Amino acid sequence: MRLTPFALLLLCGAVQAAPDAVSLEQAGVLYEQHCQSCHGVNRLGGAGPALLPESLSRIKPDEARAVIHDGRPASQMAAFGNRLNSAQIDGLVSYLYQPAATPPTWSDTDIRASHRILADLDSLPSTPQHGADPLNLFVVVEAGNHHVRVLDGDRFEELANFPSHFALHGGPKFSPDGRFVYFASRDGWVSVYDLHNLTMIAEIRAGLNTRNLAVSNDGRWVLVGNYLPGNLVLLDARDLSLVKHIPTLGADGTQSRVSAVYTAPPRDSFVVALKDVKEAWELSYAGEPDFEPRRIEAADFLDDFSFTPDYRHLLATSRKALGGQVIDLDTGKAVTDIPLPGMPHLGSGIYWKRNGDWVFATPNVSKGLISVLDLQSWKLIKEIPTEGPGFFMRSHLNSPYAWTDVFFGPNNDAVHLIDKQTLEVAHTLRPMPGKNAAHVEFTNDGRYALLSVWDTDGALIVYDASTLEEVKRIPMNKPSGKYNVGNKIEFAEGTSH
Repeated sequence: MRLTPFALLLLCGAVQAAPDAVSLEQAGVLYEQHCQSCHGVNRLGGAGPALLPESLSRIKPDEARAVIHDGRPASQMAAFGNRLNSAQIDGLVSYLYQPAATPPTWSDTDIRASHRILADLDSLPSTPQHGADPLNLFVVVEAGNHHVRVLDGDRFEELANFPSHFALHGGPKFSPDGRFVYFASRDGWVSVYDLHNLTMIAEIRAGLNTRNLAVSNDGRWVLVGNYLPGNLVLLDARDLSLVKHIPTLGADGTQSRVSAVYTAPPRDSFVVALKDVKEAWELSYAGEPDFEPRRIEAADFLDDFSFTPDYRHLLATSRKALGGQVIDLDTGKAVTDIPLPGMPHLGSGIYWKRNGDWVFATPNVSKGLISVLDLQSWKLIKEIPTEGPGFFMRSHLNSPYAWTDVFFGPNNDAVHLIDKQTLEVAHTLRPMPGKNAAHVEFTNDGRYALLSVWDTDGALIVYDASTLEEVKRIPMNKPSGKYNVGNKIEFAEGTSH
């Protein structure tokens, strides 16, 4: 099991209590004495995760204090409240949230030095060594204890359970044949796992703070998008060896972080959103590619995006703008703005056919509503009220419903099922009252829907997608997401990238 960011702060011995506040300089000395051996010089990470502000952005300082004081259940993070006073804990927390004195770097040499081959792929069988349908496997990210489970999607029984790097991010991606699954952690580790042989093959640290990764439709390449350092890293999909890094510089030379990277199968290309310059990039992987970006000027800074069903247009959102924008990938032009309220999460949006025409629906992370767009006119068809802001939507070609959570706010134990034709909320489920319910994924045939309860004492709940009856409940520690192999490699209707 891998350690939490604060697990090794004081494992080398207790620090003597001090009645006065601990300065940043004193906290830095504590870090060097007790943390550096595992978390690295300049807090870049090592055996333990990186302890940089970018890596800790989703952990509030009060939570960090609580973790140091009380420990973290189901992990190796011990409680140090009986060995440190509040001033020492406050000093360490303040130090960890300070930017490094020297801006961190991660070179090609660093990337190559981190590369580890964990199994000889040539010696492994090329066919599944288990009895489950390889296209109906589920890969479940269990965030509460930093593990991954592999489930048989017909019997809902566990085939494998293994530790992951700290804080997997962006959702796992699959090789086009479904054999390999690729993971990216928030602190830059990329791993490839063989689902035929239930074996980890290789890993490499591609950056210090990673947004997500994508796999080419020919199975040859993995492209990793980083916040820190702001760049793209291209890997050989077979063993994750480094091919090259691609600086993400705007046309004016401005350095940018990467907001998102996805593959566009019909286009044989990767599409990249840049966070700090008004550009989207398309990088072809057809033939023998050079991965030189085709620059597409955007009307605003991009945070995330979805494709239209034909992969011609991007529906892109920016957290600095209201709504989003439509970008035509063929012409390289921004077509129109999308007038949506609040903060739509277009990257989790889904599309389906309504009365024979494609529509697109997106949750909203700041308002309790679902926005439905006409993909011909780009006009807003309807705003569907929900019990609070949401984060994920899912559906399936064989399901009459779009499932959406109410991820934020006091009603986050609710899940709405929206009739895809009437655009009305048809059902509201509360799988475990008082606990956050989110992220639904369907079996490959759409017969069952699997839902996560994001709690330490949470569960993966299997529903009959037609009757909505509960079929099975599998206890888990914050199962943050689950991903069906067949749906993912088919880029199935109702499943996001």
